[in-house]
Amino acid sequence: MVTEGLRGVIAAMATPVTSAGNPDGVRLIARARHLLCNGCDGLNLLGTTGEATSFSVAERLGLMNAVAKAGLPLDQFMVGTGAASTGDAAELTRTAAELGFAGALLLPPFYYKLISPDGISRYVERVLNAVGSRNLALYLYNFPDLAGVQYSVSTVSLLLSRFGSNIAGLKDSSGDMKYAAEVAQLSRNLRVFPSNEAVLLRARTGEFAGCISATANINARYCAAAYHNGDDAALKRASAARAVFTGLPLISSIKAVLVRITGDPGWADLAPPLTQPTDEESSTLWHRFAQLPADTWS
Repeated sequence: MVTEGLRGVIAAMATPVTSAGNPDGVRLIARARHLLCNGCDGLNLLGTTGEATSFSVAERLGLMNAVAKAGLPLDQFMVGTGAASTGDAAELTRTAAELGFAGALLLPPFYYKLISPDGISRYVERVLNAVGSRNLALYLYNFPDLAGVQYSVSTVSLLLSRFGSNIAGLKDSSGDMKYAAEVAQLSRNLRVFPSNEAVLLRARTGEFAGCISATANINARYCAAAYHNGDDAALKRASAARAVFTGLPLISSIKAVLVRITGDPGWADLAPPLTQPTDEESSTLWHRFAQLPADTWS
C-alpha cells in the first residue's frame, strides 16, 4: 500500500555537517522548517545534494530518526534510501516506512554495471519485501551520470508490471526530458519529477508531478509561484538562480550560498570526499550571485 504521494516543489535538501563530517540534525531540522514555510511543498532528505552516499547507514538512520522525532510533517518528506548493498537499501527503506515518511527515493544498485532489468527487479523486490504492507510510496531515482546504472524506460515498465502501484513515481536527474516524458506516459498514476525548475509550468498541465531540485534549497518561493500560480516571471527568476551554478560543483556551491544567505558559516562544511570550490570557482559563483536581486534567495 502506498500513500497519496508528493507533488509540487520539492527541495533536494543540503545536509549540514559538523567539522568532523557527520550529519547535523539540529541545523537540518531548522532549515527544513524554513523551506516548508517558504515555498516548498515537500523535502527530499538524504538525496545526492544531501550527500547521502557519504554517510554510513547508522548516520543516515540517525538523521531519519531525528527528523521523525522533530514534529515535522513527514507526509511532506521523501527520503533517499538507495545503497549499493541490497540489504542496506532494504533496511533504510523499511525504517523510512516504520517512521512514517511519505516516500522513499531508491537509487538502483550502483557498483556493478551492465545490470539486467531482471537484476534491478530482484533488488527492488527485496526492498519492497522489507517494507511489507506498511504505508510507503517508492520512487525510483534515475541519475545515470553518477550511479552508472539507469532505470531505463523498459526497466521502469517491467517494475510497474511486477510491482504495480508500489512504484509511485520517479525522480529523473539525467536532464533528458524526452526520457522523463516517456516514463511519465507509462502510467497516468506514475508521478515523475525532473530535477530542473524549468519544467514547473509543464507540470501544471499534469505531465509531471513537479520538480525535485537542489536549487530549491534557495529559490523555493519563485518555484512555488511558478508551479501554483503559473507565474512566468517567477519561473524566469527561479531559472536565473539555477543558472548561477552552471558548470560549478553543485553541492559545495549550494552550501556556499547557504552560508551567505543564512549567515551560518557551518553550512560550508562538506562530508568527504567532497571539497570546497576552488578560488576560480568561487570567483565565478560570487560574480554571478551579485548579478541577481537580493530577494532571489529564500
